[in-house]
Amino acid sequence: MALSDWFFETYDGKEGHWPVKEDGEPETPVFIKHINGSQLDVKLVTGMLRAYDIPVFCTYPNDGKFGELVLGVAGPGVNIFVPESFVEDANNILSGEGIAETEE
Repeated sequence: MALSDWFFETYDGKEGHWPVKEDGEPETPVFIKHINGSQLDVKLVTGMLRAYDIPVFCTYPNDGKFGELVLGVAGPGVNIFVPESFVEDANNILSGEGIAETEE
């Protein structure tokens, strides 16, 4: 499923920041984590990934986006996706291992 097929979801990264494949199509989003909790929990995870310049795509299962709009909380939680080329780095960051620095 292409990123453009998820018209009802949000990608709140920088314009043009989502990586593209050689054929010009956006990379496939890969599920990383489901977060049940407050928006603070969601912002903490997405902010941590963005701090390492990893694009983040959030989906709100069921009517979660409506709940976030009305109540300020997505009841069913939020699903976090990253491009497939960033999966290993994202998992390392979320597990607390971080990304290894390369010396120049």
